[in-house]
Order: sequence, then structure tokens, then C-alpha cells
Amino acid sequence: MGLKETYQREDARGLHRRDGSEDQCDRPPRAGQARGPQVPLAAFNLASALADAACAVGHGGRPALRYAGETVSYRDLAAMQDSAALGLRDRGVRPGERVALVLRDSPHFIGAFLGAAKIGAIPVPLSTLVRPDELDFMLRDCGATLTITDADADLFVDRPAPVVAAPTSADDMCFWQYSSGTTGAPKAVIHLHRRALFPAEGHGRHVARISADDRVYSTAKLFFSYGLNNSLVIPLAAGASVVLDPERFSPDRAWRLIAAERPTVLYSVPTAYAALLAAAEAGTPADIAPLRVCISAGEALPAPLEERWHRRFGLPILDGIGSTEIGYIAISNTTDDVTPGSSGRVIPGYEARVVGPDGADATEGTLWVRGGSTAVGYHDRPQATATAFRDGWVVTGDRYRVENGRYYHLGRDDDMLRVGAQWVSPLEVESVLLSHPSVAECAVIGRADADGLLKVCAYVVLRDATPPSELDDLCAERLARHKRPRWIESVDELPKTATGKIQRFRLREETRA
Repeated sequence: MGLKETYQREDARGLHRRDGSEDQCDRPPRAGQARGPQVPLAAFNLASALADAACAVGHGGRPALRYAGETVSYRDLAAMQDSAALGLRDRGVRPGERVALVLRDSPHFIGAFLGAAKIGAIPVPLSTLVRPDELDFMLRDCGATLTITDADADLFVDRPAPVVAAPTSADDMCFWQYSSGTTGAPKAVIHLHRRALFPAEGHGRHVARISADDRVYSTAKLFFSYGLNNSLVIPLAAGASVVLDPERFSPDRAWRLIAAERPTVLYSVPTAYAALLAAAEAGTPADIAPLRVCISAGEALPAPLEERWHRRFGLPILDGIGSTEIGYIAISNTTDDVTPGSSGRVIPGYEARVVGPDGADATEGTLWVRGGSTAVGYHDRPQATATAFRDGWVVTGDRYRVENGRYYHLGRDDDMLRVGAQWVSPLEVESVLLSHPSVAECAVIGRADADGLLKVCAYVVLRDATPPSELDDLCAERLARHKRPRWIESVDELPKTATGKIQRFRLREETRA
């Protein structure tokens, strides 16, 4: 099967907005358009900085990807990228048009992503794990001209001629990526060519310290902003090799893959680290000998989980904070500076502020970030863009405390609870409950009591039949009275996004129903 034409071409390009004005997304737009005229930056195309760059310095024979027991060299990847570029061009894809990627993690995903970017089109990775109605929403929202799926192998047929990169500039659109939907419908986040490379210069150099000798493995998938940088931008910019797994994460499979492929760098999320640790504790063979660094992001890493992992394996987990809007991790622990329960310090190339209710800098408040990888806004969401992007800063919506240059996550602004006229951080309560060995997962929200007053409610996923009184006693020992859960509900699973983040707003909706 060939590429799918998801919409009629005259409708797909979105030549006009609803108000009749021209859609700026139909030519490679410049970041300056958002805030008035700017001088365009020098010519730059992300695809030229990865596989092409490795080949240009004589590293074409080095391994780029490991997939299903096979190795793809940088030379092979460059050819695959150019085949995809020509295939898309043959099908009429033009610069500025969106190309949806509904692909599992594979060499084809990376080839299609880079091929689209190389001809000046805009790749839009979409989750393969969402419901059909959610996928349909994103396809319609991004206005994709074409959709590439795992069935589209003909896109990668060898073609003799190499492709010259489109004359994009550093401030042209490179790709869109959807936010994970922890607070509602996902939004398409717009990233630019030069900024797309910055995670390799920031976190890749200063925290993970990726080199050409590394082999990296990410349990976070490529459609996820974190996963795209883990498995594409950062390692390929360094000339490292990447282990790709097309299957949905499971701890037993991940441990087998680690044993077989022997990665030196593990990228994952707290939910997956908890599952990996639980599997190891239950007897699954778990050899981390090749690993030199473990990195976590996507949601806050509870201190008890990091401490249990460190005790068992002798290797810390370096937690950090980033977002699709920031582009990657901007604040992180490092190998020589780890504090469990903290997101770490600001990485070189970024700035951070903690802003109080009055808009002034504070020791506790909303985290604002700006730096080399930040996006420029949301597609077709002017109000949301104005709220989240302010004069180069990304307003994260995450509530933080800063102490001696170290940042501590208190929860989302919209997750904070006002109980008895005092603020309660759900993460503080969750951290206490997660310290109990029987609690696998936990989420805390507010629930109204019989008098309509907000109280703390905890949902827990248990490993065994622990009596609720044990958890009540634990909270009584370690939490102030107003922070203690009025209700502790045992559930089989917690609602999550496709990337594994807990959706507390779903729990709130169920509580109100």
C-alpha cells in the first residue's frame, strides 16, 4: 500500500482560516512572524545535521540503529531518509505541508521524519497507542496532506539520487508534536529547525554526556517529545547508536532487550522505572551492568522510587523537568549532583523563574522556562499560545519551590489543593504513600465531603492486599492533619496518557460524575 491521502488536497493544505485569512502554515513560516519582523537566521535543516553530518565526516559505516537484531549504519539511514524524501516529493508533498507519521518505533519512523524535514515539509508524529477518535482528532487538527503508516514500505524503495536539503532557515518550522493531554485535548506544538537540535547541545552534552561510543535505549516512544529526542535528535547528533523497540513497553520485555542489546544509557519515565523495579524484585533477570546513566522525565520522579532503584542497582536515576513546549529537559540532576525528590538545577542554555501570583519572582510559584529548544506556540490555538508563551518564556503550569538553585516539583497549578485554607501538594502526599512497599502507583486529587468542603482523596494501585489502616497510619505519621487523605481508594489501574502520565483530571471527572 502507498501513502494514504487523508484529505482532498484542496482541503488538506488549509489555505484559508475560518476567518478567511491565509494560513501561514502553508509555507515554511518563520518564528519572527509571531512577534513582528525579524531578520531570518542562516540556512539550516535539521536532517542535514544528523545522518548526513555523520557521513560527511567519514562515519557512514558506524552503527546508527539497532532494530530486531539488525544494524542500520549511518550511511544506510541517510539513504533511507533520502528515499523517503524523494517518495514524499514524488507524491506532491510541498514545503510547509504537514505529513502525519502514525508509525511504531522503527528505522522507517526515523527515515520518514528526517525525509519530510529534509524537503521542508513538516513531520507530525502521532501516537499509535491512542483511541481511533483521538487519532482522528489529531489528523484533522494538523491538516495533514498525507499520512504514513507501518504499511508504507514502498516509501523507502532505493532511489539512486541523493537529496539536496530544502533551503530552510533556522527559524523555519521543522516539526509539530502533540502535547500529551494531561489537562485536556492535545495541542500541536510548533518546533523550529535550529531549536530542534538544541537538546543535543544542552542535556545531551551536559547531563547524559552522550558520545559516539554510547548505545541508548528509550522506553519512551518516538511520537512523544521526550522519546523523539532520546532516540533521534540527541544520539544521532553525537554519532551514537540507538536501540529501537516497536512494541509497547513491558518490564519483562525491556529487561530482555537490555540484556541482549547492552545499552549504556537508559531513558525512561517514573511509571516505567517503577515497573522495571517491581519486575526485578519479583525475580525477573535484571542486569544493568552495561548502563552508565539512567535518566527520567515526563513526570516527577518520587524520591522513594529513586532511592529504592539506587539501593538495588547502585546507579541513581537523574530526574529532570521538561515538556513538549520546552522541547526537552531544561532542569535536571546530574551524575555528580543528585538529590532525590528534586528536579535538579537549570541546564546550561536555559533560564528558569519561579513566579508568584503577583507576577514577581518568588521562592514558590509557577515555573517559567526559556532556552534554546523552546517551541514558538500552538497551531490554531491563539488563546492557549498567549497563555503559555510569553516574551520567549514557556509558562509551564507546574508549581515549583526553588532552594539554593535547586528546583522541587510541587505539582501542577491546576492540581494544587486548597484544604482548610492551606495549600496541599498532591505530590507530597503521593510520595508518602509510594514509600509503602505495597503501593505500586498513586494519584491524589481533591474531593468534596458531605459539607461541600474539599478534602484529600488518594487512589492507589496495590501490589497485595494491604489493609487501608496501614496506609492511614503511615500518613498520620508523616503528614500534617490537613494533608492526610480522607479517602484512600484501591483501584486496578490509574488513567494515563499514551505516554504514561497520570491524568488526574480524569479522576476528578469521575469523582464529580
